[in-house]
Amino acid sequence: MTAEIIRIRGLSVTLGGNPVLREMDLDVLQGEIVAVVGPNGSGKSTLLRCLAGLLPPSSGEVTVFDAPPKDDAGFWREVALAADEPAWYPGLTAGEHLELMRTVHGATRMQADEALDLFDLTDRKDAAPLNLSTGQRQRLSLATALLRPSTVLLLDEPERGLDSAFRERLAVLLRDYAEAGGTVVMATHDPGLAAHGRVVTADTWQAAA
Repeated sequence: MTAEIIRIRGLSVTLGGNPVLREMDLDVLQGEIVAVVGPNGSGKSTLLRCLAGLLPPSSGEVTVFDAPPKDDAGFWREVALAADEPAWYPGLTAGEHLELMRTVHGATRMQADEALDLFDLTDRKDAAPLNLSTGQRQRLSLATALLRPSTVLLLDEPERGLDSAFRERLAVLLRDYAEAGGTVVMATHDPGLAAHGRVVTADTWQAAA
């Protein structure tokens, strides 16, 4: 029987007096890719923040690995998040950021050089992240998330800045991650990327609007 990794029941979130999520229910199983779609402002990023333990629900229940998500070291050993552009370390190159991730986490899903090649960054490995293009920085952010070991991957619009060819490559990488037993929840505006997973629309949490 496939394990349930994420369970949401009656999740509601109100921000600044405005309801963003309303009575949302969702189950995500091990090995699934779930694509959360909807217009800007429909609560996709809010949902991911709740799953990451960065935003408490106004009401309802959220569990990841049978417990409420918690912003602590134990939780982040299992969960990788690629959302807003990270705060890059001053003085470190793109390659050194990946080496640092490998050093921090010990065993990784791939070597830094392999990640640079996979994400088309080998020629830019000696550049500081802030000297990369928007698309290159997005690929570096995704490489950082996929390099480290994890069992849940949370992605907020991972297609930002990526050309169509690399979006197709990303779809393959996410499929491989899921086939290895990982679970993916991503907010996306890209229909092609969403088609590789189970689509959950804004209607799921806005039915009471």
